[in-house]
This record gives sequence, C-alpha cells and structure tokens, in this order.
Amino acid sequence: MTQVEPALRELAEAYGIAVAYVGNDGVRREVSRATVIAALAAFEVYVDSTDDIANAFDARRARDRDNPLPACIVVREGEPRRIAAPAGSDALLELEDGTALTLNRARDDSLVVEVPPTVPCGYHTLTLRTSEGSITSSLIVVPRFLGMPAGVGSRREWGFAVQIYSVRSQDSWAIGDFADLAAIAEWSAALGAGYVLTNPLHAAEPTPPMSPSPYSPTSRRFLNPIYIRPESLDEYVAAPTELRAQIDRLRTDLLAGIGDADTIDRDAVWTAKSRALRLLFANRTRDGIDTPDPDLEEFATWCAIVEVCGHDSTGWPTGLHDACANAVDDFARTHRGLIDFYRWLQNVAARQLAAAQSTAREAGMRVGIVTDLAVGVGTASAEVWADPMTYAAGVTIGAPGDAYNSLGQGWGLAAWRPDRLEQTAYRPFRNLVRAMLRGCGGIRIDHIMGLFRLWWIPPGGAPNEGTYVSYDQDAMVGVLMLEAQRADALIVGEDLGTVEVWVRDYLADRGILGTSVLWFENVDGAPLPPERYREYCMASVTTHDLAPTGGYLKGAHIAVRDQLGLLARPATEEYADLDVVLQGWRDDLRARGLLTSDDPPNADDGEQKILALHRYLVASPSRVLCAALGDAVGDLRLQNQPGTSDEYPNWRVPLTDADEQPVRVEDLRVSARAARLAAVLQAAQDQADSSSSR
Repeated sequence: MTQVEPALRELAEAYGIAVAYVGNDGVRREVSRATVIAALAAFEVYVDSTDDIANAFDARRARDRDNPLPACIVVREGEPRRIAAPAGSDALLELEDGTALTLNRARDDSLVVEVPPTVPCGYHTLTLRTSEGSITSSLIVVPRFLGMPAGVGSRREWGFAVQIYSVRSQDSWAIGDFADLAAIAEWSAALGAGYVLTNPLHAAEPTPPMSPSPYSPTSRRFLNPIYIRPESLDEYVAAPTELRAQIDRLRTDLLAGIGDADTIDRDAVWTAKSRALRLLFANRTRDGIDTPDPDLEEFATWCAIVEVCGHDSTGWPTGLHDACANAVDDFARTHRGLIDFYRWLQNVAARQLAAAQSTAREAGMRVGIVTDLAVGVGTASAEVWADPMTYAAGVTIGAPGDAYNSLGQGWGLAAWRPDRLEQTAYRPFRNLVRAMLRGCGGIRIDHIMGLFRLWWIPPGGAPNEGTYVSYDQDAMVGVLMLEAQRADALIVGEDLGTVEVWVRDYLADRGILGTSVLWFENVDGAPLPPERYREYCMASVTTHDLAPTGGYLKGAHIAVRDQLGLLARPATEEYADLDVVLQGWRDDLRARGLLTSDDPPNADDGEQKILALHRYLVASPSRVLCAALGDAVGDLRLQNQPGTSDEYPNWRVPLTDADEQPVRVEDLRVSARAARLAAVLQAAQDQADSSSSR
C-alpha cells in the first residue's frame, strides 16, 4: 500500500478525509494513497502529482479569500458567536420571521462582529455589506437541548418495535399496512405503550422487482405505497359495486396465490395492490392531489420514467438522466396521467400514516408512531437523480471490516457531499427530517454516526478499501434537533457498533437518546448492571439485526450462520460460548430475583427468561424501553442476517409464534403472552408515576 505523503495528508484533512482510522478492534490502520485521491476526486479535487496538490491548496485558499464568511454558520441557542468581518462593513442579520438586526462590532476587535445570544432558533441570513458589495451566509441557531416531547415530560415510556410488513391481518393484502399499524398502536396503547417503533417506511422501487430491504430506499422523503390499505380510501367506499368487487377479487386471488406463505412476496403484493389502486385512481370523483409540490412532482416523474423505461437507467432515452433536461419536461407532458397517479399515491400514503398517528394519540399514546430513518438511498435512486450535485459521484457507503465481517460491508448507498450540504444550509437534510416528521411522533436514526462520519468506498473499490469522511456534526445534529423541537418529536439515535465514547456524550449533552441493546451491554465480560445503563437511551433486549430473544436463547442466529457458511469457527464452539453467556445471565437474573418461580405457571421456560430479561431493563434508569413484537409472541426467526442478501429471506419473514405459526393483528388482541410482557414493561411506567407523585 502506497503511503500518503504529508502534503496530500494535509489536503485530505482539509476536506475531512481520514488518512488513518482506528477499527473496532482498537488497531490503527493507514488508508491507501489511491483511496485518498479517489475521495478527493469525489469533491472534484483532482490530484496525483506534487504540483496538483499545491495547485489544489492554492485554489482552496483563493476561494476562502473570496468568501470570508463560511457558507453556513451553526450556533447553539443562547451562545454568543463572534464572526470575522472586513473592517468598515455593515453586518445585518435577517431573522427567519423577517425581522432585521444590525450586529455590533466587538469592542476589542474592529474585525469581529458579535451575534447576540438572544437570537432565536431558526434559519436566518447574515449579510456583510462592504464597499465592494455584499457577502451572504446562512446562520442556523439550533436548540441547546432537545429532551423528551412535551407530552412525555418526566415520564418513562415503553413501546413495541414492529416490522410492520411482517404483521398481517385478516383484511390486509398479505403484507402489514398502515391500517394494521393503526390497529397495533391502538392495541398496545390499551396496554400502556407510549409509542410503536416501525421499520423504515421509505419509498421503494415503483415497479417490481422491489428490494425487500427497507434500508435501501429510492427516497427517504416519500413513503412506500405498498403499505396503503385500498379499502380504507374514500374512493373505494364511493366506488360502484362492480368496481369494489373487481378490487376484492384482486385481493382474493392474491391471497389464494400466496396466502400464509413462509415469506413476504412484495412483488406479488404490489402487482395486485397497484392494479387496485390504479382502478380507484381512474374512478376518483375529485382530483385527490393536494397543493402542488415541486419535490413530489419530481419524485412522481422519476417513478413514471422507471415504469416506462425500466429500472436500469443506462437504457433510458437520452436526456432523461437529467431531472432538469427538456427531455424530462417532454416526458412529463406525454405521461401526465401516470405522474399524477404517483403523486396521488404519495398523498394517499401520507394521509393513511397520519391517520395511524391520530389513532395512536387518540388511544392515549404520548408519542405515537416512531419511524426509522435509513442511513442513505441507493445510487440509482430518485433522490440522486433529482439532486446529483449534492452527492459524491461514484462513491458508495458501507463499513470497514470488523469481528463479524472481516471484508467490510458495502451498502450500495450514495453519500452526501458535506461541502454541498454546507453550501445549501443543509436544506436537503432539513427537508428530509421535516418530511419524516409529518404524520408521526418521532424518528429513530439508523447509524447516527452517519451524521458525524461515513465510510466512503471509492468507485469500483472493495468495502475495506474505503475511508472515513467527516460531516459537520454540529450542523447535522443541530438541524435534527431544530426540526424535532418544532414537531415536538422524540429522537433516538442508533449508536451501536464502532462509536467513540465522546459521541454518546455529545448526544446526551443535546438531549438525544442513544440505543442500548442488552446483549451488547457488558463490562469485563459480565452483564452491565442495569443501574449503569444510560438514562437518555432507548433500551431493548434485542434488535432487528439479531434473532428475537426466544430464538437467541436457542442459538437460532448461530444455526442460520452455520447453514449459510458464515461462521469463522465450528458451530460447536459458538454454541458452547453462547451457553456460557446465557448461564451468566441466568445466574445474574436469579441473584437479582428477576427469574423466579413466581412467573405465570402457563409461561414456558423460554417466556420466563424473556420476561426476566425485560425486568432487567425495567430496573435501569433508561427513559425509553423497547420490546420487539416478536418477543411478545415468542417468535424465533431472524428478520435479517447481516452480510447476506438472497441467501436468507431478509425482511421477508412473517411474524410467527413459538410454534412457527402465523400471528395476525387479531391474534395480538387476545394474546395472554403479549399482555404478560406488556405488564412487565408497564411496571417501569407505574414506578415512574409513583415516584413523581410522592
């Protein structure tokens, strides 16, 4: 590997490109020269020779001289900020509401102006007027502390984590949908839950084949219409009898074809459901399309192009690759009806998600629906097509090698350019967060380290041939907090894996919850005592990347990896190590009086252990507790096996019980087992209420 020379190292660091990093094993690794050069090229900085590096530095210095103000300045609420300004210039601050303020010079330095600490949170504009003209910058004032939503206050909350596609009902189309989500929220609220956490609901491909992974979306700003319940639409209710019968037959034929299949068939579901929705769209008595939205128009146009021209954009007619090209305008005029259909789908999906949130809140939930934000979008996605300049050309993101995958992970997702985010005052990110918070009560940020740094993989490179590129966390986290504060929303950051301690402290200082998974919380090889769990975190026993607790106790995760040839050592050794870990947990749970003979006599051994492990969480100070819905019904099968795609049916596993029988939404309402787990979690809420009333 060619080493990075000092001059190139300095240039790379100026762009936030790491030339070395520390892996999760604590070992420092150098990044190759070729990777650094490729990362710079993604910033449109092309270097190879010593002269190229010097010229790149000269160009950057010239740019800084021409723009004495940063493109975007981020300030925490209540903090004064001193900003360099040319002598003799006037400094004006226009607040988001239109109010204009003249900024004073610092008494001890005529080249510095001061932003007073009284400036409110918001997106403001700073202008320096000099004899040579005006210089403008964005000033974003972000909350000092986010904390819990106002309706939660000092209470502890608990809820179920639901892979909504996996939870079907008697009325759904072989996949869980927004109506099922509303029903689950209503049911769990009656048991005391304050929220329901779902998998990402982001848009997928508009036509089959559709990616099963909700973490590989085509857009994070728009919803996946596969979750629409056609029969809930006004258009269905008002439809003629013959049309309703036609739609009913589509559903009946779908269920007859796949019924209670062992895997979720999204392609079959969407083929049938989209036909039904097209019939309803064609028969609508009103436009059904809300106020014009340029971003929605753009997304709907992309969907229409994909339907007409195919998923592979290399086969598209010339001109359609550029969202701003005349050819796209011509396409839109020719396919106006199809574009309006895709716009209508988004409006319908948004209304049904909002209805689920309304149902949750009316049922007593203080938070309601919490959706998951995936770390990125695909390189051939609608978002990259609509705004390619914001993304690093050719770069994908992933993760370096670790103990679970020594070759690293390539996720095939596009990377935002940090410099372009700054130049746009983080508008793409704030629009994303704002869109996600419509119709729900909170967001879980998958891989929140992505707001701090991302592992960039050069074009054509292997996952381990990448490097970390830094983002302005003060801006990214600050914008997240500002949008969440305005929406009064709960924010949870998934800070598992290779995360430095200071990141967790940083998030806690800003009132953003982290994530604690019981199996990962250890100290000196022993379970971390619950008293030492973080207060500002969402604590759970398991997560969607692990087996449900019942399966984990049986070694289901080992069995799957062994079957797929993913184990680095014999399965017997893996099972032996698991037995040691589980024996340690049994001993600790019994010593704490959490695993006792007082458990319900009709609870089997596996359920007793699941209840005991959740009692362990209740003993922690964590403000939010989370239980997988699979744990409530005894599910054993993994939803996802990291490092695989088609080798395992990732994100296609229906919810089943301990006997691997399908569990429907209607079954939850009469499940004594689910009620017992809810009662354990509700004890945390009851304890908090009792303490606050003293």
